[in-house]
Amino acid sequence: MSMSTTQLSTQVMRTCPSWGARAFTVSVRSFAVLGVIFTGLIAFGIVADGLSFDQTQGGYEPPYTDFTGEPIDWTTAYRTDEGFFNDGYVVDVFLNCSTGMVSFEVFQQRWNWQELSDRALVVHQPAEACRAAGFSPEFE
Repeated sequence: MSMSTTQLSTQVMRTCPSWGARAFTVSVRSFAVLGVIFTGLIAFGIVADGLSFDQTQGGYEPPYTDFTGEPIDWTTAYRTDEGFFNDGYVVDVFLNCSTGMVSFEVFQQRWNWQELSDRALVVHQPAEACRAAGFSPEFE
């Protein structure tokens, strides 16, 4: 059986794609691998930032004294016009010293999260740190 030229070229194209198509496939796969790697690094950074911000455990019931770990060291936080700022790998954490609102910033987009809890007020003492920095906190 003999093949026609069209059948032969179709057979060759199926088994041996052109270099352009092969390069395109390699490029797409390379970008996919890089995307997975960078997504994993960002996820790792978010987890690391979350674990590093509040390093205390326990003391969840009043009078909030049975906690372990180190409270937030406000002297190492950056001071802003609004309050304090801790930068992380991916997520930055802001504390507004007037309202007590905790905010997160990712890629220069800020989201308000929540006001300070009673436990946070006792364990981390942000009101005292805000007063020491020259702010007048409305939360306490």
